[in-house]
Amino acid sequence: MDKRNLSLKPFFSLILSTNIPKAMLIGGLIGSMITTLTGLIIPLLTKNLIDNFSMEMLSVHIIIAISAVFIIQALINGISMYLLAAVGQKIVARLREKMWNKLIRLPVKYFDTTSSGKTVSRVVNDTGVVKDLISDQFPQFISGIISIIGAIIILFILDWKMTLIMFISVPLMIVLMMPLGRRMGKISRKMQDETAAFTGDIQQTLGEIRLMKASNAEQTEKKKGRQGIERLLKLGLREAKVYALIGPLMYLIMMVVIVTIISYGGMRVASQTMTTGELIAFLLYLFQIIMPMTSFAMFFTHLQKAKGATERIIEILDFPLENGQHGLDVDLGHKTLYVKNVSFAYKKEEPVLQDISFKAQPGEMIAFAGPSGSGKTTMFALLERFYEPDSGDIFIGDISIKDISLLSWRSQIGYVSQDSPMMAGTIRENLCYGLEDQSISDEILWKVTKMAYADEFIQSFPDGLDTEVGERGVKLSGGQRQRIAIARAFLRDPKILMMDEATASLDSQSEGIVQQALSRLMEGRTTFVIAHRLSTIVDADQIIFIDQGKITGIGTHHELLETHPLYREFAEQQLT
Repeated sequence: MDKRNLSLKPFFSLILSTNIPKAMLIGGLIGSMITTLTGLIIPLLTKNLIDNFSMEMLSVHIIIAISAVFIIQALINGISMYLLAAVGQKIVARLREKMWNKLIRLPVKYFDTTSSGKTVSRVVNDTGVVKDLISDQFPQFISGIISIIGAIIILFILDWKMTLIMFISVPLMIVLMMPLGRRMGKISRKMQDETAAFTGDIQQTLGEIRLMKASNAEQTEKKKGRQGIERLLKLGLREAKVYALIGPLMYLIMMVVIVTIISYGGMRVASQTMTTGELIAFLLYLFQIIMPMTSFAMFFTHLQKAKGATERIIEILDFPLENGQHGLDVDLGHKTLYVKNVSFAYKKEEPVLQDISFKAQPGEMIAFAGPSGSGKTTMFALLERFYEPDSGDIFIGDISIKDISLLSWRSQIGYVSQDSPMMAGTIRENLCYGLEDQSISDEILWKVTKMAYADEFIQSFPDGLDTEVGERGVKLSGGQRQRIAIARAFLRDPKILMMDEATASLDSQSEGIVQQALSRLMEGRTTFVIAHRLSTIVDADQIIFIDQGKITGIGTHHELLETHPLYREFAEQQLT
């Protein structure tokens, strides 16, 4: 980390990886060079005007020519600034696109250990820091460099002695600015981390606003929010102190240089070793150096902030993708699924599943039962390939599912969960979510909603399929969300169906309707079910009882009643 902090290489590598629009960059640089070089001619014209002034020089043609030069310079400068700013905007847009494309392909384990708020902050805030540097500071830096180089060359030609006096200030500025820049870098990294944490807290609280209100937690969240704001304030004030030092120090150094040059130049004019026009020209060139130098201080402080942001962005871009981006395209229909000696742990010292083995014939209903926390949902996560087994393997036919592409595997799996998550948008958008073909006819959509017993309540809405469901589907009831999830599964026509406590949180009336829809959906499909209520799985072809991460029994309902004491105890509690 320290080496990275000292080097700008990661920052430049990241920028270059975004495929910089070269034509716009070159056009912007050429325009900047033209306007800067034109600006460098003006002090020379001023020198000649002062040293050789006469009324004959103020002809209409000369005034028109000078005015035209100024107007053309302004136009070219405007175009140049726009092109360079556009380059910055395009770089950041591509960087954000690169990050977003990476994020949606990261494994679930990344999001298990990283809060969504921090991730959002990386994509929005950290790339915003880079954008500010490239779009706002970089164009000024480029034109400033050209202006300084040109002005210094001309100053050496005009008077090399006075130019050397001016250069005494350069090492002084470097000595003062370097430690301030490093300090700004440290503060910026802390500020970005704290901003990410604060964003995460806000996102979590607003995402669970009902829980917060139901728990009377307003005061708790108020206190936590104030603490986060105060931490940001302290860092902001520390950042302001650095800026407050940089500005006045630059001003002080520049004023000392200007006073020194005017004093020394005045003596040269008095001794007639320099003309008044040369002194004025020298001062004008000096200002063409001073103005960019003051902006350089801001550029390098922004560069330190961008370095800190770059480190966080690279952490995301360097994280390995979810396995299975490429692989076989396999039809899962009419194939037996085998789970062989699978073990898994979220943490190495805490095994969740141990030596799990079973098989599911095509069209069978396989139910998982057992105490809470026994590993049933984790088994589902392995089947969906959210995680990979630590040992053992899962096969479809004679093919390891690791060899099948994620696109092929997940496109043939339908998943209906207990909470039936939905995306903000319309019912239509949620039904078609994830499908390549989004232009599905209303006729087909109404057909699948009817199969899921969802058509009646959708038709009762004024906007029908185009009804907005709200964030996470909050405008719909639990039973309505479940039926839309089932309709979505019908639309995908999956080969394998997975249901995780699909009716656990519904009232008896909704449960009956949803259960009918689920029974219709399960016909002819290999189905895996998790259920705490045994009444929903008594007709399963196999019930796999998992306890403390191990399979302790496999069989039908009647077989387990006879052979498995804990299952029998569950049944006696629930079915009698």
